[in-house]
Amino acid sequence: MPGGVASPLDETVPAGTARPPGRFGWTRGRFGWARPAVAATLLCAAAAATSAGLHGADVRRGPVPELARRFTTVTAEIEMSGDPWLSRPQVRGDHAAPVAVLARAELRTVEEADGRRVRTRTPVLVIVDPDVPAPDGAAVGSRSPGLPPTRAGQGTPAGRAAWLALLPSTRLRVAGRLAPALTGGDRIAAVLRVRGRPEPRIVAGPSGAQRLAGRLRAGLRDATEDLPGDARALLPGLVVGDTSRITPELDHAFEETDLAHTLAVSGSNLTVLLALLIGPPGLAHRAERRGLAPRLGLSLRATALLSGALTMGFVVVCRPDPSVLRAAACGAVALLALATGRRRSLVPALATAVLLLVLYDPWLARSYGFLLSVLATGALLVLAPGWSEALRRRRVPPRLAEALAAAGAAQAVCAPVVAVLSARVSLVAVPCNLLAEVAVAPATVLGFAALVTAPVAMPAARALAWCASWPAGWIAGVARAGAALPGAGVDWPGSWPGALALAAVTVAVVLAGRRLLRHRVWCGLLGVLVVLLVTRPVPLTRVITGWPPPGWRFAMCDVGQGDATVLAAGEGAGVVVDAGPDPALVDHCLRRLGITRVPLLVLTHFHADHVAGLPGVLRGRSVAAIETTGFAEPADQAAFVRREAAERHIPVTTAVAGEERRTGPLTWRVLWPPPQSPYAPAGTAMSPARPGALFEPEGPNDASVALLVRTGGLRLLLLGDLEPPSQQALLRSPAAAELAGVDVLKVAHHGSAYQDPELIHLAAPRVALVSAGAGNPYGHPAPTTMAALRAGGAAVLRTDRDGALAITGTGGVKGRIQVTREN
Repeated sequence: MPGGVASPLDETVPAGTARPPGRFGWTRGRFGWARPAVAATLLCAAAAATSAGLHGADVRRGPVPELARRFTTVTAEIEMSGDPWLSRPQVRGDHAAPVAVLARAELRTVEEADGRRVRTRTPVLVIVDPDVPAPDGAAVGSRSPGLPPTRAGQGTPAGRAAWLALLPSTRLRVAGRLAPALTGGDRIAAVLRVRGRPEPRIVAGPSGAQRLAGRLRAGLRDATEDLPGDARALLPGLVVGDTSRITPELDHAFEETDLAHTLAVSGSNLTVLLALLIGPPGLAHRAERRGLAPRLGLSLRATALLSGALTMGFVVVCRPDPSVLRAAACGAVALLALATGRRRSLVPALATAVLLLVLYDPWLARSYGFLLSVLATGALLVLAPGWSEALRRRRVPPRLAEALAAAGAAQAVCAPVVAVLSARVSLVAVPCNLLAEVAVAPATVLGFAALVTAPVAMPAARALAWCASWPAGWIAGVARAGAALPGAGVDWPGSWPGALALAAVTVAVVLAGRRLLRHRVWCGLLGVLVVLLVTRPVPLTRVITGWPPPGWRFAMCDVGQGDATVLAAGEGAGVVVDAGPDPALVDHCLRRLGITRVPLLVLTHFHADHVAGLPGVLRGRSVAAIETTGFAEPADQAAFVRREAAERHIPVTTAVAGEERRTGPLTWRVLWPPPQSPYAPAGTAMSPARPGALFEPEGPNDASVALLVRTGGLRLLLLGDLEPPSQQALLRSPAAAELAGVDVLKVAHHGSAYQDPELIHLAAPRVALVSAGAGNPYGHPAPTTMAALRAGGAAVLRTDRDGALAITGTGGVKGRIQVTREN
């Protein structure tokens, strides 16, 4: 100090003694890790941004984007970069949109009509319509060398099957039209719609590795060919990610129960295989390690090399999907630690795997599948151990505690993302995953054994596949049983704000659950409440919601632009008339009504808005018979109905006018189509009005099945989609005398303007119901039709505004009819 005055803050510190850290020094020591952590985070973010920019530039540069903006027709050479797949079936109006083959590929050369040819390497989405023939030389690039093209896709035309059989790395020369991608920010630069002329041609077969993988996958398909339906569909998907046999109905069941991750091969499959080889991860680097490797006398380094080869083969055979890549990268980091004999932390291994994958392929950052895979793995590593320990402290058996903790942690972390994708939250996900998990490992091991054995010993492979069918069938049974529960899920906003709200609810439930675990009585009451919420007994649901109303006789489901109605036929039973365009919507309606048995399903005609929802009616219900029109048009939808019925051994009969039937409190008479009318696509029918005259239906609508139903004193007229020619013929028929003054009219053809005024005047319904979709492009129901019905004294209700509707009451002039809205 100046003047030699000692400061009281001065301290005498002996030479060689470190000065104790002050307050700021302590802070720096405590948070010294933050500086390198932030630096590493910024470095990784910069690297990821650079990689994303470079990959994005690859999509935007070159001649292809400009050619796509001009919708140019080109001749191109493409290289398949993944397995082809079928587009989802969609209903447009009364027809089902054609199902196309889709595939990701790279454009290698592009040749315009003027002969200009450019070499490129641009990713595109290839669309192959049903009328495009099989590529010339399909045997070169098929998944099943030496097999007929139809074996690759049973039930599909040979051309489509040949396209589906193409392996990745196959090169083709095709002609088609380029178009811009439908959504921005995707990894494709354009869409290439292939044309049939000139015929597509294979110019180079797949690589040796892909050919070997294709042979193995084809062998597994052959080995599972004779298994029961669910096991036959599920086992290839569980083992190698081949979901070509998964039906929409089975796929829906897995989505409803959050078991969809078992349909696509994931890291759990690789974990099972590596565990067989190297034993439990906690002992893999120790002298007392287990697994097949020490029994074969393999050293640690040899085990790591063999595991690495197994991982590479796994990726090639199962295809580099996001979850497979994540599992393989994380496994590679772990194997490197095993080879060097160093201990490792699984969380850093996961972080390293994610970083390397995002740097290699930034598009994975946009993949929901990749996100869910990483979140589930992180939950298993971070949350599950603590939750398992907490359960064990409360005397839960160790294995059960580990399973509950794993399933609960994965569901808690992934549920908000799943809600964004499906706009719903599954209430049965945890129990269904617990029940399915016990069968995943044996099905995977036996399935891979069949995969490896098939090329050398097909009988042994079939035997192994038969053994694997039992656990695979169990998994499918769990999914079906869970999805069949009335309260399997609840609707939730399918947006990111909705996801944040669900995350907040999840955190609150977890915090409350920690306290509830201390009180067994409250836990028991909460368990009973959850069971009631999931099972939703009809008497209890009716008391709480008022739906369905007691004593309901007739219900019209809200299935969008289509028809689906139900006639009550006793406790839990109903005669269903039409199935609507969407299986999920009609299934939901029947669940809410408590319908578990269908004595008869009447399909008035084969338009898709009446029959495409058939799998939803068949889902989890016994259907005794199907009755429909004899006019088998559209042919593809008629074949679809008969195929679905044949798979479940349900008889299909043809309805003709004059037929009378009874079931429970119901009696009905078929009014249309006329008797002795062998309808055919170009056929004619005898008119009941004038013997000897010919009635020519203009289309499927004119051949709709029309019913006059009596139940509980009510008379209901269900007209299907009959149009004026058939309505006028019905008025001239002997059945016209029974149509006067009905109680309820199901208005024909969604209330379109094409109605016969005389029929509406004769029927003079007290209540008229119209099934139409909100905002449909046809203007249904027509204002003129609504006005004519109201002018006749009818109370008119419509599903697009009123939702699902149910009729109760009695008929006759003095009877009282009540209409209840579900909402």
